[in-house]
Amino acid sequence: MYPDGIERWRQRAPWVVIVAFGASGVVHLVHPSTFTRMVPTFMPAKTALVYVSGVAELACAAGLWRRAPWAGVASAALLLVIWPANLQDAINAQRGDVLSTQVEQWVRFPLQIPLIWCALQARFRRRSRPESS
Repeated sequence: MYPDGIERWRQRAPWVVIVAFGASGVVHLVHPSTFTRMVPTFMPAKTALVYVSGVAELACAAGLWRRAPWAGVASAALLLVIWPANLQDAINAQRGDVLSTQVEQWVRFPLQIPLIWCALQARFRRRSRPESS
């Protein structure tokens, strides 16, 4: 297997996604305009898509938290589906005058890769089992 340090990180990695999806999902629902600008220009019903993705993020966060068997793969798939929105946000930032925003968005775009890895580590988390009497 893996050395203990790596194994501990693999066990805790899904929490990165739980926190990210929990916070982001709430913002999707409370302040959707934060994300509507990120929806690729060719997509219709931008606000509806933001609401749907917010609910999906919260569902995945809950699934990861509960260690549901489907949650790791579903979270990774969701991250892949929303990746074009992060690319659109980086492209939109290029049109602005603020260099820090441009750098932030282009750094954020590749961060999806480690998030996908973190989500997929959920399949390695062990569920505590009650001892039988």
